[in-house]
Amino acid sequence: HEFGQDVIIQDSISQRENMSASEPSNEKQDVTTLLPIRMISKVVKGYGRGSSDLGIPTANLSREDGAFSMSFDALPCGIYWGFARIGVSGSNDSRVYKAAISIGYNPYYGNESKTIEPHLIAPPQDERRRASSCGETVLRDFYDEPIRLSVVGYLRPELPFEGLEKLIDAIKNDIQQSEKLGDGTDDPTVREKEWVDSDDIISK
Repeated sequence: HEFGQDVIIQDSISQRENMSASEPSNEKQDVTTLLPIRMISKVVKGYGRGSSDLGIPTANLSREDGAFSMSFDALPCGIYWGFARIGVSGSNDSRVYKAAISIGYNPYYGNESKTIEPHLIAPPQDERRRASSCGETVLRDFYDEPIRLSVVGYLRPELPFEGLEKLIDAIKNDIQQSEKLGDGTDDPTVREKEWVDSDDIISK
C-alpha cells in the first residue's frame, strides 16, 4: 500500500468526543484555543486500511520518536487541516503539502491507541492528485522518514458512519475543505506553512 497506514477519518466517536450533538460549537471553540499544534516525528507503519479499504493513504506519526508542542496524551481528538512535509530540507520531494489530519482512536477496527494520521494532498495539477481508487492523492512510501506537521484548523469531531461509502464521502469533503483553507493568506496560516517548510525546532 502507498503509505500503508490507517484510515484518515475514524468512523467512531472517540472517548473525548462522546458528547451531546448539541454542543459542537462549544467543542470547536475549546479546541481552537489549542491551535496550532506543531509536530516533528517520523512515519511508521500502520494497518494499511487507509489504502486498502478507502483508497486514501495516510502517514502514521510515531509517538515514541516524536516531538510535540503539547503532550501527546492531551492532543485533542478530531479532524483537522494543516500542512505537512516529508524528509529533510533539500531532499527530493521535500515540499510542503496541504493535509487533512485525523487525531484519535479507531474503535471500529478495534484500535485502542491514539493515532495522528495526515493525508497529504498533492496540488490539483499533479498527476498524483487523483491517483487512488476513489480519486485522491497517492504518493510514494515514506516509512522511517522524518515528517513535520502543523495542525492549523479544526474541521469537525470524529463521527460514526454507516458503511464505507458514507465514510469515504466524509473524507473527500474534509480533503476539499483542507485544500481551500490551506490557500488562506491570514497570518496564522502563512506562519504555519513557513514553519513546516523550515528546520526550526518546536518552541515550548
